[in-house]
Amino acid sequence: MSMMSRFGLLFALASACGPAKPQMTQPAPPASGQPEPYAVPTPPQAPAVDQYVQAKADVQRLRAEADKDTMLAPWGGPYGGVPPWDQVKSDRFPAAFGKGITLRAAEIAVIANNPEAPTFANTFVPLEDSGRYLNRAETLFSVLASSLNTKDVQAIDREWSPKLTEAYDAIVFDPKLFARISAIYDARTTSNLTPEQQRLVEETHKDFVRLGAKLTPDQKVQMGKINQELSVLFTDFNKKVLADEDTWVVLAKQDELAGLPETQVSALKRAAEERKVEGWAVVNTRSSVDPFLSASARRDLREKVWRAFKSRGENGNDNDTNATIVKIVDLRAKRAALLGYPTHAHWRMSTTMAVDPQKATDLMMRVWPAAVARVKQEVADMKKLAAKDKVATFEPWDYLYYSEKVRKQKYALDQDLLKPYFELNNMIAASFFMAEQLYDLSFTEITGKVPVFHPDVRVWEVKDKSTGKYRGLFYGDYFARANKRSGAWASTYQSHETFTGKNQTVVTSNNNNFVRGKEGEPVLISLDDAETLFHEFGHALHSLLSEVNYPSFSTTPRDFVEYPSQVHEMWVMSRPILEKYALHAKTKKPMPAALIKKVEAADKFNQGYGTVEYMLSAILDMQLHMMKEPLTDVKAFERDTLKKIGAPSEVAMRHRLPQFNHLFSSDSYSAGYYSYLWSEVMDADTREAFAEAKDVFHKPTAAKMRQFILAPGNSTDRSEAYRQFRGRDPDVKALLKKRGFPTK
Repeated sequence: MSMMSRFGLLFALASACGPAKPQMTQPAPPASGQPEPYAVPTPPQAPAVDQYVQAKADVQRLRAEADKDTMLAPWGGPYGGVPPWDQVKSDRFPAAFGKGITLRAAEIAVIANNPEAPTFANTFVPLEDSGRYLNRAETLFSVLASSLNTKDVQAIDREWSPKLTEAYDAIVFDPKLFARISAIYDARTTSNLTPEQQRLVEETHKDFVRLGAKLTPDQKVQMGKINQELSVLFTDFNKKVLADEDTWVVLAKQDELAGLPETQVSALKRAAEERKVEGWAVVNTRSSVDPFLSASARRDLREKVWRAFKSRGENGNDNDTNATIVKIVDLRAKRAALLGYPTHAHWRMSTTMAVDPQKATDLMMRVWPAAVARVKQEVADMKKLAAKDKVATFEPWDYLYYSEKVRKQKYALDQDLLKPYFELNNMIAASFFMAEQLYDLSFTEITGKVPVFHPDVRVWEVKDKSTGKYRGLFYGDYFARANKRSGAWASTYQSHETFTGKNQTVVTSNNNNFVRGKEGEPVLISLDDAETLFHEFGHALHSLLSEVNYPSFSTTPRDFVEYPSQVHEMWVMSRPILEKYALHAKTKKPMPAALIKKVEAADKFNQGYGTVEYMLSAILDMQLHMMKEPLTDVKAFERDTLKKIGAPSEVAMRHRLPQFNHLFSSDSYSAGYYSYLWSEVMDADTREAFAEAKDVFHKPTAAKMRQFILAPGNSTDRSEAYRQFRGRDPDVKALLKKRGFPTK
């Protein structure tokens, strides 16, 4: 998930892979059940000119003070400035947050009280430039909250999340500031603004309105309370799920390892050693659980591991999230009503490409029947093999295990035979090769030359290869560890901009949870893991190739942002990548042509499972946030909705509601999990473009993709951008074809 470094993005609900406001990890509310108010500094009630003069003096003084605080100060050092990870300490953030809030409030007061008539130059330019000191502190803290989320970090998060939320709301609710924005908005077509500037005015005005700038004073108070309470609940949810993921199932005896390949046994042994337990540990995260479910011959242990994983957040203990979800859904509905929207889904989707929840639902229902039908076929094939093991009732914990058996039977393809060809370092190099071939980028490792937040982190300098022009830095944090959230994500520490006259370059990162084996052994990842690596790298490329002038445009709509990441997965299995980088970890020989053909033949295998697993979560997300009646029982809602849509009993939701971080650790993906499918329509159609060119690295197609899709950010309408790239709207049939479903 990306972290923004500019004021405008504080109001955008999400960027490429992440929440606009860096999310902090979960605290519990104070004893009263309500977050403690934080008094955002406001100028004294004096004439506007006096307030303006005072605020300017305050800004000058406060910036001088903030320049002495490493958590707030502009980043120094080489490469145009780097995050000061060697000086970051959690106990320094409370003071930094307080100073940053005060400084930003003064910066906003300068804009709001300017005695000159509002213009783009004296309102929007300083607005884009405001909040930088606080944003730097939030960015640094957000990385800790995602990757080093210790109890002291959680405690700071608990205290400051509602305070930061209140400070954001104070800006949105400032009537003087909004009056200036509105005046410029009203005159936008007659003010000699460039198309990009006019779009910035329109998008900013829209953001302020949808966040409550037009509410009455009493409604703003109500809105502020809702937002503060939500910020606490978001962090609370995240903390609880993280706690449940920091558990494990211990395998104590040798016979409990039946079916597991040697590399997986080594990884489980290392996990146990790290947690100081005897035996082997299956940690309660997807990167550990899915490989176990795919390989373990012990059905009783598959069930045990599966149930532990799927019950995260729903164990009736201190980490149970059900009550938290009920509160979040209720507050979201009240906020939507206050803002004049029928449901939270309508409010949340008002800034997306789809706009209307029904359009997203229609797309999902276009794909759903074909996916369910494919699952029935897959289960029928697996039941034949399961019957030989005397499995009477086929259960969700059987799916991955028997699908691997079917894969071997149908395609003579053993996933464990593939892993030696996907060595982590080779796949990282392969992703860089892809970026060079498509976009003329070069990556030079500089690990050790700049500070990092953990010894595992590696760093690369990125340039345009043909010209040597510096583009930015890329950080890679690839391994699972305690206090790091599960999954994979991209983060942008600093985005591209030019509007101040200085070319600010990009600092971005990828974060994965690959599992190490024995010390000194190569890290072998699955084909799915390799595609995940390329997926997150696609987000990084989206940042690194940005040419936006105004930082507010460095993020894109939620249902567009996954498109550049998803489409870059296609290059993992391209022949140039396989021939050059899919080298056996021991023999160093490339993947044999016969094995490549088997992988290609099995390309559509298990697409029913993958599609239904995802869509169950996406459909429930949309149904939940389109509800008109209050949610009272999370488990009953989940059960009843699955029954209503005819969910196959053999497939579980990819993310059950009690552990659905996408939905409940921020607003970012709420009523937005459909966006992966929406983006995949563009992704699949883009693959067709390269197929039509008969060249996976076709330079003209890659150049158009860079020009229209990647470089502009959100400075142009994204639907129009796709039409400029492809010459037409994306075709949903490309998605159905990609997944091997009927296109009629």
